[in-house]
Amino acid sequence: MDKITGGVWLEHVKYTLIVTEKPDAANRIATALDEEGKPKKSTQNGVPYYTVYRGGAIVVVPAIGHLYTINSKKKNCGYPVFDYQWVPRYQAEKKAKRVRVWLKVISDLAKNAETFVDGCDFDIEGSIIGYTILKYACGEKQDTAKRMKYSTLTNEELQTAYDNLLPHLDFALVEAGLTRHEIDWLYGINLSRALTEAVKATSGQYATLSTGRVQGPTLQFLEEREKDIQSFVPTPYWKLTAKIGIDGKAYAVEYEPVLETLAEAKMIQDAAKTKTGTITSVEIYESTVNPPIPFDLGSLQREAYKLFRYSPMRTSKTLQRLYLDALISYPRTSSQKLPSVIGYGNILKKLQKAPAYTKQATELLVKSSLKPNEGKKIDPAHPAIYPTGNLAQKPLDTASKNIFDLTVKRFLAVFAEPAVRQNVNVTISLNDYPFRLSLTRTLAEGWFRFYQPYVWFREDVLPPLVEGYPVEVSRVSLKGHYTQPPPRYNPRSLLLEMEKKQIGTKATRAAIIQTLHDRRYLNGTDQLAVNDLGFGVIGVLERYCPTVVSPEMTRILEEKMDDIQQGKENKQKVLADTVETLKQITTELKNKENLIGIQLSLALTQARLDDRTVGACPKCGYGQLVILRSKKSKKRFVGCTGFFEGKCNMAYPLPQIGTVKPCGDICKKCGAPVVTVYLRGKKPWTLCLDPQCTPKSTDLKTG
Repeated sequence: MDKITGGVWLEHVKYTLIVTEKPDAANRIATALDEEGKPKKSTQNGVPYYTVYRGGAIVVVPAIGHLYTINSKKKNCGYPVFDYQWVPRYQAEKKAKRVRVWLKVISDLAKNAETFVDGCDFDIEGSIIGYTILKYACGEKQDTAKRMKYSTLTNEELQTAYDNLLPHLDFALVEAGLTRHEIDWLYGINLSRALTEAVKATSGQYATLSTGRVQGPTLQFLEEREKDIQSFVPTPYWKLTAKIGIDGKAYAVEYEPVLETLAEAKMIQDAAKTKTGTITSVEIYESTVNPPIPFDLGSLQREAYKLFRYSPMRTSKTLQRLYLDALISYPRTSSQKLPSVIGYGNILKKLQKAPAYTKQATELLVKSSLKPNEGKKIDPAHPAIYPTGNLAQKPLDTASKNIFDLTVKRFLAVFAEPAVRQNVNVTISLNDYPFRLSLTRTLAEGWFRFYQPYVWFREDVLPPLVEGYPVEVSRVSLKGHYTQPPPRYNPRSLLLEMEKKQIGTKATRAAIIQTLHDRRYLNGTDQLAVNDLGFGVIGVLERYCPTVVSPEMTRILEEKMDDIQQGKENKQKVLADTVETLKQITTELKNKENLIGIQLSLALTQARLDDRTVGACPKCGYGQLVILRSKKSKKRFVGCTGFFEGKCNMAYPLPQIGTVKPCGDICKKCGAPVVTVYLRGKKPWTLCLDPQCTPKSTDLKTG
């Protein structure tokens, strides 16, 4: 058969239609499957598709993520709402008009196709995308379509996946995914409308308030921690330390028991003062530090936050780009296993070509066998995240470069030998009072050198340590401390808590945290603090529908959806139970709508004021500086609330472009308030509001 030339040719020849999740994936699949590696790209109304020949005619057409979504059957029906249907996204979302054109092209290409293949990512979201397109856009082809299963977008794996198509769609995964989407929609639409309409009915204000099956419990984690912090009462205690010299080197030693009273601390300090102490015991032992286990999505997101301070959502998006570039395997996995079928040696040989990894890859390749140190978690769809061995064909942005390097070095490290550390615990007597000295060093680097610079251990110089030997004492110091409240969650620790409590999925947890930020329920990006609005929302949910914020309820639903995937549970029964639960909840919310509206309106008013409050006025010390807008000039500025009472006229100009947010800080040079300025496409920066303060930003126009 002649090479496909695309366009008109398709009207006269039967072909296989492959539906992919995104345009980049379509390009990768088409290139891999074409016998010459040169698929013909065509466009129809701006929608790309590829014609390919591989023992027969193939057309590869992409989606742009979800083309179908859930929507109420009735318009403007308020709540509760339980009648819904799957519809094209353009019917439910004003910003999705492009989807109409996309679906028209896919439908046109489906008319002459004789075989259909779902080539979307092999996970819940990919399965739903493929299923809905085959069902609605391709004319009920979901039951006869075949399925590609792959974990990387490398040519070799894509060719193998196509040559070994699964005979049908993964219907159990589809059923579980549809159930999850429908349950989340039912909870989200009903509870969010209840909150929003309560505010509107009470105060006439409109605000986008939302909660849901996963969002509620996650917000409660944060609220409970914030309450613990705010109610924490610090307790004083004292630490006794001494500075000693051993073989000419200075060391700090510590009296181990925590001293709870100042009188006892001073008594021991006076009694321990001496110029010479004695080493009374030396304990030396070795410990083995096993290599790390392969990354699943959650552990990689946590590591990226710890090392680079990347939010979970940013890491997720970066991983997706690397996957679409065929540099790493599929990232949305919960597996900590690396099966041998991925070809450890072949990957290492490819990585060997990169100067940054040549030495480590070569060292691993000479081993008699390659066996990764694996974790316990298994994902039936995909292995742990690993580099494909492909190297970037174009320069990577900073985030992509960092995440790729981290992924490669983690992969290398799991095959390396354990490290060996030596630990030394020394007891030193100062007038019969025991002080402790702990020292540690690396004896065998093992996997440490493969994971640099992402691993760090303290390396001490060990002096001669012999029991009975004297040591010099230069001083004995006493310092007071206070017990600290529990730390606020950061994105890393919150992800871990969600995973531990089985809240959300590997693919949705980052989005949930981002939604809480977007809804302005939280302050801070590193230390996550619930603000007044967040407290107001969670307070309403805890009082009037506590099951919604119960981690137990969400965990049970997650288990039921897993049971659907395994054929142990019925979708319709799970949905029916959900509707019954929501009927009770929405009835209670309707009955208490006025009380809920008052509570939320107060929280909203306070939140909006907080968003505009820059800080205390440095001039009068009475009022608060807030962001205002002039009625005459329409320009925004910062002014003192004392102005409205005729007590203060303090004011500062503001940038007239971008978003300005208070950051609760003052300029270290002049003491004036500082704000953060956000401009689309640019990195945010802080700006001192005093026009006389130098150096001054010249990037913004103030007025």
